[in-house]
Amino acid sequence: MTAARPTSTSAARARSEGPRLGLRERKKIKTREAIRGATYALIEEQGYDATTIDQIADRAEVSPSTVFRYFPTKEDIVLTDEFDAVMLEEIGRRPAGEPWPDTIRHVLRRTVQVGVEEDPEVFRLRTHLMVRVPAVRSRMTESMSVTGRMLCRAVAERTGRDPGGLEVRVYAMSLIGGLMETVMYWAEHGHQEDLRDLVDRTLDVLEHGLPGAENH
Repeated sequence: MTAARPTSTSAARARSEGPRLGLRERKKIKTREAIRGATYALIEEQGYDATTIDQIADRAEVSPSTVFRYFPTKEDIVLTDEFDAVMLEEIGRRPAGEPWPDTIRHVLRRTVQVGVEEDPEVFRLRTHLMVRVPAVRSRMTESMSVTGRMLCRAVAERTGRDPGGLEVRVYAMSLIGGLMETVMYWAEHGHQEDLRDLVDRTLDVLEHGLPGAENH
């Protein structure tokens, strides 16, 4: 798996759909993509543990302090993405009267589709590292809590509930936890299955419980 083609979902969308970005913002995007591309390439060449911030900076032609300014940790370089923005955008596009389970199924399927299709090699590398590298997995757990809070607000806005209410928090974090386990399962099994189908199976469990459990 090669990872020399880093992409930015939000950057690409801004270039194609939104107003023209200023020079400073374009430079920031270019620097972030250079750092990501250097990191992915180095990991492919020599492995995650052997890849250092100094090497990443040298490959990206920036200073180590610049790398840290954009990404607080090496794990953040691997994990930072624009999927939260994709999720919020997709939720906003759904019909107001659509049942929430239908909305979330569409949104999660669309989110993982974007991840796979934007740059499948990078997406698979990231999920592979989640499984194999404890530090990456730990950082992913932390970042998913941020996504969970975002989802709480989206659920509350759609349903009229309190975003800090227990039921909303449990529901949102169940979705986030289920999505994380789904991606881990996909990577552990060699990325063979369609990730969207796995998301459907996950949502079925969350909506209806463990299949066959009622018979025991």
